Amino acid sequence: MARLAQTAGLTDIQREILSTVRDFVDKEILPVATELEHRDEYPQQIVDGLKELGLFGLMIPEEYGGLGESLLTYALCVEEIARGWMSVSGIINTHFIVAYMLKQHGTQEQKDHFLPRMAAGDIRGAFSMSEPALGSDVSAITSKAVKDGDEYVLTGQKMWLTNGGTSSLVAVLVRSDEGHPEGTAPHKSMTTFLVEKEPGFGEVRPGLTIPGKIDKMGYKGVDTTELIMDGLRIPADRVLGGETGRGFYQMMDGIEVGRVNVAARGCGVAQRAFELGVSYAQQRHTFGKPIAQHQAIQFKLAEMATKVEAAHAMMVNAARKKDSGERNDLEAGMAKYLASEYCKEVVEDAFRIHGGYGFSKEYEIERLYREAPMLLIGEGTAEIQKMIIGRRLLEEYRFQG
Repeated sequence: MARLAQTAGLTDIQREILSTVRDFVDKEILPVATELEHRDEYPQQIVDGLKELGLFGLMIPEEYGGLGESLLTYALCVEEIARGWMSVSGIINTHFIVAYMLKQHGTQEQKDHFLPRMAAGDIRGAFSMSEPALGSDVSAITSKAVKDGDEYVLTGQKMWLTNGGTSSLVAVLVRSDEGHPEGTAPHKSMTTFLVEKEPGFGEVRPGLTIPGKIDKMGYKGVDTTELIMDGLRIPADRVLGGETGRGFYQMMDGIEVGRVNVAARGCGVAQRAFELGVSYAQQRHTFGKPIAQHQAIQFKLAEMATKVEAAHAMMVNAARKKDSGERNDLEAGMAKYLASEYCKEVVEDAFRIHGGYGFSKEYEIERLYREAPMLLIGEGTAEIQKMIIGRRLLEEYRFQG
């Protein structure tokens, strides 16, 4: 076996795309990732290269200038990119979710206006759902939109906005009580607004401020920010889909495919950690032989490789289920949960194999050790995934008494 995580049944086009992305990762990302990460520097040259490859339009239909590829193709590309540097896959992910939401739920005018420029990478997307006191309880959103003539006035504070500074289009979920009487279920009174802005920090348009980057333990390079709306005026034609009250469902649809993306990231990081561990184990000598020849290390490598394979298989299954047009929230939840947990474990085992050197910033595994925890909470915590999985299982295995 040449390498782990091979995918059967790919077309020639899919294999060609993956080969191109893999070469780009090996030549353009891996050699500079750790240095850029330590400086918390946005990887502009890498992003420009991805733009040239057409990856910002990978799943956007050909009629809008994209490549029209499947979720599986996208997920496998994300796996390769995360193997190089997980932050780069995050730059693409939020853009991809907004493009997907536009494709699935946008009006024709919204698709015509945004998707061609998103496919070219000229517009970069971000989405904003969380708030400072929100956590996993989306129904507790307090930011709101109030109708004022042909516009809506948005007020509130959003949190954990990936690509908050570098994006030029943000899909923002807020509460909109207009047309929804008191007592309406919270998830039926939420609306997604398409907010255009200038890239950068500070006041990026009247009523909208991006304060600055949040300093994080890992997942550096990519900008994570707050978003503050204070009298932000948005035209009514920038309500996603043209109808209020649909925002929760639109966001959940986007998050569902986003969970496949997070699973793919977990697979990529775990695969890189295995590569580093198995390589180091053959170079490091103790007691007169490479540590790879010690049974304890071989056991670790066996467990790591098995976890990489299992996570990859579940991620591929979840992507293919969505591509078939079927509901995949169960499979996406399982894949995201397993891949993120296994990623953490594989990275930690690779860290242990490196011994004291794993604690040194000179070794790549130190970066992966700080990056892996983000996958445990991104796109829904492990506890949220288990709740989704449990509910879906009870639907499928309902007791007939």
